[in-house]
Amino acid sequence: MIPRLTTTSLLHPPPHFVLSPPLKPFLPPSISLSAAPTTDTGLQFRRKLLYLESLNVNSIKALRENPQFRSSSLQTLKSVENCLSSFGIPRSSLGRILDMYPQLLTSDPHLHLYPIFDFLINELQLPFPDVSKSIIRCPRLLVSSVDLQLRPTLLFLRKLGFVGEHRIDCHTSVLLVSSVENTLIPKLEYLGSLGFSEFEVVTMVLRSPGLLTYSVENNFKPKVEYFVKEMKRDLKEIKRFPQYFSFSLEGKIKPRHRLLVEHGFSMPLRDMLKVSDGEFNVRLLEMRLQLIDRL
Repeated sequence: MIPRLTTTSLLHPPPHFVLSPPLKPFLPPSISLSAAPTTDTGLQFRRKLLYLESLNVNSIKALRENPQFRSSSLQTLKSVENCLSSFGIPRSSLGRILDMYPQLLTSDPHLHLYPIFDFLINELQLPFPDVSKSIIRCPRLLVSSVDLQLRPTLLFLRKLGFVGEHRIDCHTSVLLVSSVENTLIPKLEYLGSLGFSEFEVVTMVLRSPGLLTYSVENNFKPKVEYFVKEMKRDLKEIKRFPQYFSFSLEGKIKPRHRLLVEHGFSMPLRDMLKVSDGEFNVRLLEMRLQLIDRL
């Protein structure tokens, strides 16, 4: 069993860090829209709705989840677009992001958005072109607190070993929105419970960071159960090929395993899963022909 990892030292950032102001609280969706203060004329409100339509943002959802939208000026909305666009986020992606998180529509770029971009560029040290890639891949970064979420998680991941060639980049920055205590550590502990040492678990997640994004209940457990009970293989194979967890159990693992069993063959996990369907079938045919030649 992997020793329990603690984050006491990580959850308190060094004193020289400047903490960005927290996001302004938003009214809960249950509050009636008619109760929201407004100075909009009908024409101004219509212009805002047309603006949302131009971005492919669901205006009904925006009004329901962000009542402040009704009383905000069109210029406030456009200031958010200008901020995100200045960091390379295209308009097509902008609409998807704002539709996912309507609270961003009325956010103050200087209080809510620039601190996040500052963190990504100066603390995470992402190259400027990769900043937009990170946001597009994980829009939730834009609604995460720098000092309560992003920075503590980055410090934990760096202590775990995500430095140097394994440093967090635009592909793995999605890990920053995960809870250390409730998400990352339980996954590490589950992998340790399979009999892997702490060093082996860390090596696995550094080789395949996606492991830290998979569900223990919906991914790890059913795949381990099938691997042990049906495939009857040694878990050491997973240590050598942790990418096993990234493949669909129903769509790839089971069908390919059954084909191999049907013909009396076996393959290393990497050869079994990391090739296309066409290449897998070719290899299976070659194995069958080799078997016939030996008869």
